[in-house]
Amino acid sequence: MTQYGFYFNSARCTGCRTCEMACKDNKDLAETVAFRKIFDYEGGDWTDNGDGTFTQTAFAYHVSAACNHCANPACVANCPTGAMQKDPETGIVQSDPEVCIGCGTCANTCPYSVPVIVEQKSRKCDMCRDRVAAGLRPICVDACPLRALDWGDIEELKTKYPDAVDGIAPLADPSQTTPSILIGTCPACKEVGDTTGMVSNQKEIDLEPAREII
Repeated sequence: MTQYGFYFNSARCTGCRTCEMACKDNKDLAETVAFRKIFDYEGGDWTDNGDGTFTQTAFAYHVSAACNHCANPACVANCPTGAMQKDPETGIVQSDPEVCIGCGTCANTCPYSVPVIVEQKSRKCDMCRDRVAAGLRPICVDACPLRALDWGDIEELKTKYPDAVDGIAPLADPSQTTPSILIGTCPACKEVGDTTGMVSNQKEIDLEPAREII
């Protein structure tokens, strides 16, 4: 089995949202729905040194995140109807709209808060499986002007990017689901669980439909 995954280079990302917009355009998503999102994570403080100078620890970086097509996806494990499935050939996690009842269990159990309920159906990034089947890369990867995104077999990506990690703040603890994501860190990056920073664009992230169980 091949497990496809994403690589994200935080040192290259400028937070331009091109990947997000390309995905929305390709999937014809409404303005309140996004399968790939940009988190603006920032924080820091300053200290008065007592001699007329100050020391600051300000930091800021962006995280482009979508479905991680996890090795142990919580959405698949908890879906009561079996609508959420993991393709045994590609590792892509997708929802079957014919089986989905829109209960929201997948959305509420995913530690990354990826699935969204739209018109009583669960929807999420499917890694552009139609493009992948045609020998193309996901649209977000091709659209990024800074080449901050890459895609391929996760084991090959690990060889290509040996210094990459599988989680940074504000993403969830990767040990929960073993995500198929690798991240190239920048000097500002904080570890998963960091409490010194905050998502400064939370209102933008929360524009999507509510994830309430019906």
